[in-house]
Amino acid sequence: MDHVGDDVPITELLDERRHLLEVASWMLGSRVAAEGAINDAYRRWYGLSDPERAEVTVPRAWLTRTVGGICLGRFAGPDGAGSAPHVGVPSSPEPAGEAGTAPRTGAGTIGRSEPGYADPLDRARLSLRARRAEPAPPHRQDRIVGMVRRACAEEDAGRLASLLAPDASVFYDGGGRIRTLTRPVNGGAEVAHSLLTLLTRQPRTTLDTHSVNGRTGLVARYDDRVVAVITLDIAGSRVVQVWVMLNPDKLRAWNRTPA
Repeated sequence: MDHVGDDVPITELLDERRHLLEVASWMLGSRVAAEGAINDAYRRWYGLSDPERAEVTVPRAWLTRTVGGICLGRFAGPDGAGSAPHVGVPSSPEPAGEAGTAPRTGAGTIGRSEPGYADPLDRARLSLRARRAEPAPPHRQDRIVGMVRRACAEEDAGRLASLLAPDASVFYDGGGRIRTLTRPVNGGAEVAHSLLTLLTRQPRTTLDTHSVNGRTGLVARYDDRVVAVITLDIAGSRVVQVWVMLNPDKLRAWNRTPA
């Protein structure tokens, strides 16, 4: 199980990405360039091994320092010989000393596997259990997903766990664009805890049922913006697998204004 500092409410993950974007935009003067810088920072985060990530006590501070270093490197140019203006990393609420492991730069992270970029949904859907499970009929899918939504909204861990198979799994897909779990969480109680942590109730968040790929699923919104799309595989009367899409790139279609 991969709980290396990443099992946190989605509102915190969104605030982290927004903070990094503000830092990079301030330094580079371009939102497009800033997006590239923070994506590179997340790539380096996922380039760390599990033990290395475990040593980072404040991931947001680590990522802030990494983004700052990437931005300064781009001022210097590819050969490092450019004349960089006097630009510092904007002050952050997290002191640099709390960031744990210093951000890595250079070839040390380039060749390492990057689990945050492999699509866990594609891999997991090849599992033997997912292939053998008969899809629940629409009325049962609707009913069980509705019960899951209510359990999440009421933050009822026991009720949510009772709707999950004892060996249920949840997979998160952040696409390397947001900090999230890189391995599945397994076990009904563990999945319930992970989902309730991610979907911690906040005044500006909502969770509703919605059609997802032709079946009833869940959509989480923050300030009316879709921030997570959740599909559930149901066998019998229990949820056996949960798929959580958090990748901002893949969620753009959900946030387009209809023509």
